[in-house]
Amino acid sequence: MHTMAEAAHQAFFMFWQTLWALVLGFVLSGLVQAYVSRSKMQAVLGDHGPAAIGRSTFFGVVSSSCSYAAAALAKTLFSRGADFTAAMVFMLASTNLVVELGLVLWLLLGWQFALAEFVGGVVMVVLMAYVLPRVIPARLIDQARTRLNGGQAHGDHAHGAHDHGAAEARGNLRDAASYTIADLTMLRKELVIGFVVAGILAAAVPTSVWQALFLTGHGWVTAVENAIVGPFLAIISFVCSVGNVPLAAALWTGGIGFGGVIAFVFADLITLPLLVIYRKYYGTAITLRLAAALWAIMSVAGLVVEVLFSWWGIVPGRRAGFASMELAWDHTTYLNIVAVILLIVVVVLARTRQESSGYAIDPICGMQVEIAHAPAVRQGPDGAVYFCADRCADRWDKGQGPAPMAPAAVVPEQPLLQIGLRPPTEREDHGHHV
Repeated sequence: MHTMAEAAHQAFFMFWQTLWALVLGFVLSGLVQAYVSRSKMQAVLGDHGPAAIGRSTFFGVVSSSCSYAAAALAKTLFSRGADFTAAMVFMLASTNLVVELGLVLWLLLGWQFALAEFVGGVVMVVLMAYVLPRVIPARLIDQARTRLNGGQAHGDHAHGAHDHGAAEARGNLRDAASYTIADLTMLRKELVIGFVVAGILAAAVPTSVWQALFLTGHGWVTAVENAIVGPFLAIISFVCSVGNVPLAAALWTGGIGFGGVIAFVFADLITLPLLVIYRKYYGTAITLRLAAALWAIMSVAGLVVEVLFSWWGIVPGRRAGFASMELAWDHTTYLNIVAVILLIVVVVLARTRQESSGYAIDPICGMQVEIAHAPAVRQGPDGAVYFCADRCADRWDKGQGPAPMAPAAVVPEQPLLQIGLRPPTEREDHGHHV
């Protein structure tokens, strides 16, 4: 009982220390998603040259999402004509080069880890652009694209221009608020699991266990082993996106090296559920090559970051704990109060959004989906039901969703999201207006 109480204590104060950063990160992400749309992506991501890789990285950063949604969108980009490597770079950037991840890393582990996220992310992008075209044959890529397209022609829908009056600006803020709430809803389980698991590890697992699992005191051999083992823990942990940062904090406190922690944080794209999804999208041959390449790239990125930061003399000292263990009237408390007020405003804006037809809420995970570009669509008893990823649609097909089942008539995928500046103003919740 004492251990469980201490685990809950640790988990709560990790959450308290990062609350304001989480709210700020998700609000910023919602604003970007609402005001920065995606147009003609297959045209600008048609190869894996430096310009296309740079654009895919940027589009990924501004399309912050969880690992499952990122994988689904990358698949859609690829099926509509984007280069496979560019689509994978987009997927990586949308989960590992985002504001909320950097903020939480900063709060739980220090600014050095936040900086390492972006330095290591750039290293991974460069490595992916070089490695993937050399380990995945064009023949396999062509076969995967043909299977995904199912013989259907590519399509493209242009969005019209919008006026920017005061009333529309208010509507766009509601769009941003709805994105924020949808993202929080989508990641709530991962966040809770991450904090709970980290609290249990911090309270129940002695340092000797981590020292047995990870080599210590062997110089560069330790760094290499830690960077290789770190992603393996991510593969079996099932926690994606921001949710694995508290667990990374527990690993860092327990003894894993700096590069190993960074490699672990990056490896949310190769958890077991996602590997199963890749196999469904691209086939076994590509999935095996992709998993091996990503594991190697993430380990190398962790090593590069550790070498660079050691050379610069900015590897942080190991913390004995994650946060202050007592509530106090300090800057964290004041920032959290402001964050709670901001979150209340966001909830009110999302709930007062007018009836619309441009957006829907995935009934499985709660993510907001653009109807015109939904990765998966089914026919429900009250009309079309839209999903952020095939994984959610499959759960619906199996009757695991919260809404009543109906015969699942698959609707062909809609044309791809388009990139440009367009403030969205509409959404619909699969027949039930929000």
